[in-house]
Amino acid sequence: MSQIKSAILLIIRCATGLRPKLTYLLLVASVTAGAPSLVQAQAPRSPTPASVKGALGVQTIAKGLEYPWSLAFLPEKRMLVTERPGRLRVVGPDGRVSEPLTGVPRVYASGQGGLLDVALSPAFDKDRLVYLSFAESGEGGAGTAVARGRLGERGLENTQVIWRQQPKVSGSNHWGSRIVFRSDGTLFVTLGERFNHSDRAQDLSATLGKIVRINPDGSAPRDNPFVSRAGAGPEIWSYGHRNVQAAALHPETAQLWTVEHGARGGDELNHPEAGKNYGWPVISYGVHYSFLKIGEGTAKQGMEQPVYYWDPVIAPSGMVFYTGDLFAGWKNNILIGSLTPGLLVRLVMKDGKVAQEERYLGDLEARIRDVRQASDGSLYLLTDARNGQILRITPAANR
Repeated sequence: MSQIKSAILLIIRCATGLRPKLTYLLLVASVTAGAPSLVQAQAPRSPTPASVKGALGVQTIAKGLEYPWSLAFLPEKRMLVTERPGRLRVVGPDGRVSEPLTGVPRVYASGQGGLLDVALSPAFDKDRLVYLSFAESGEGGAGTAVARGRLGERGLENTQVIWRQQPKVSGSNHWGSRIVFRSDGTLFVTLGERFNHSDRAQDLSATLGKIVRINPDGSAPRDNPFVSRAGAGPEIWSYGHRNVQAAALHPETAQLWTVEHGARGGDELNHPEAGKNYGWPVISYGVHYSFLKIGEGTAKQGMEQPVYYWDPVIAPSGMVFYTGDLFAGWKNNILIGSLTPGLLVRLVMKDGKVAQEERYLGDLEARIRDVRQASDGSLYLLTDARNGQILRITPAANR
């Protein structure tokens, strides 16, 4: 830090010819104002560890799923699985895949868009409600939407769209979108900024590049941070996000944690808090795919730093806090699916910070789209492929 300050002092003196004392006062003033990001705290960067070999056992549960995106466990060890082209299926514990269920809303299946996340109501045993996020076309283009329906014998019944991202815009990338229920019954929905519309991530009148918090019927909770601000979306929880495809609640603190895609570099681990700005596209630890600089640098006053970032990227999608006993020493660790290079990433957390990162399953060379924990403590992964699979992960038998 002292070397950086000395360099800035020298630059100011050479440019202005000011005396050392006055130069130092200028430096202090600029730092206090939050102007130069060089002297602000930088987020810790992943050391990009090599994938650990032989540590995990892999069992294929089901095959033949077309770009599966999300998985939710039903009673009797069955699973609901979404396929991005627009199909919802039930998969039995024996791996048998059902015919597509009825009652699924029509999706905009283009690029990264389609049928995305699936989540069960916290009171599913009583209400049988299933929530889906999906890409929906409409006036102006398309956007992420959330629907819910009651699971019956053949599919979803009385399906209704309860919430829509606004505005709908052109393009087929960056939809988000994970659904996470809080203990109070409200749900978080993570939303992409739709790629070509990144500036709208800073626009509180739009829900592009936001995390929203809604009631089960799609309305905005009265204690959301922007409910009383004129011109702001009342459902907005946090903003300045790029494309959040991984989200989960901490099992002890109940705090929301997310992992979002950066561009070329700059994937971020965050714990989004109410009303806060997470910087995109003003600050980032990555660069554009063209290698051009993004925004104003890596830090700016009033914008949050990530807890941790990856460069090169892991292309995150799907995460869970591990709460089981099957994997010794993994309690409360974060497990994240990686699309590129294709991994299961484990983050050992201590006091809200990443103490260690380990990577597994690199030898599979598979894009991991979702990560879920089963009741027995094993992990279930979805592979993102035309012939996608459900994989059950356990500790290796020989360890």
